[in-house]
Amino acid sequence: MSANTREACTMDSSHLSWLIIRDHHAYLMKQKNIRKPFSTEPGNLTNLSSYRYSGLVHSKTITITPAEKKGINFVYKRARMANKPAKAPVKVTLKQGPRRTLKKISNTIKASKYRSDLRQAALRRASAILRSQRPKKARKGKAGAAPAAAPAAGATAAAPKKAE
Repeated sequence: MSANTREACTMDSSHLSWLIIRDHHAYLMKQKNIRKPFSTEPGNLTNLSSYRYSGLVHSKTITITPAEKKGINFVYKRARMANKPAKAPVKVTLKQGPRRTLKKISNTIKASKYRSDLRQAALRRASAILRSQRPKKARKGKAGAAPAAAPAAGATAAAPKKAE
């Protein structure tokens, strides 16, 4: 019996694990009128409670979180280190521009054939984080016009009324 075969025998399948935890786990967020509950577990890119996106049951997961100041942290689990959870995650911080960051994520998932079904969800999560880190533009229109209109309104109110 080889080492890989022995390792596969001791590990339970991800399908069995999902069947056990799908209705009850610490990260599940259930509400009354929601058909598909949400999940806040690490490694879940869409925050939906489903087998496909679950970070608890799969040996290969992708996590994308905001970095300290700017950029994102791209974390993936090494499947070979399933029995050593502390050594399993690989963390890469991507601080280049948004296009380069998204291209690196896409290429990493494609080239290593690492859960290609999660590629689109990972790109959406990364672009949402990068969009939130953009500086806010100064808004023109109502917000800019309100301070200028206030003194003009005050000047007309102070004008004397006609005597009758």
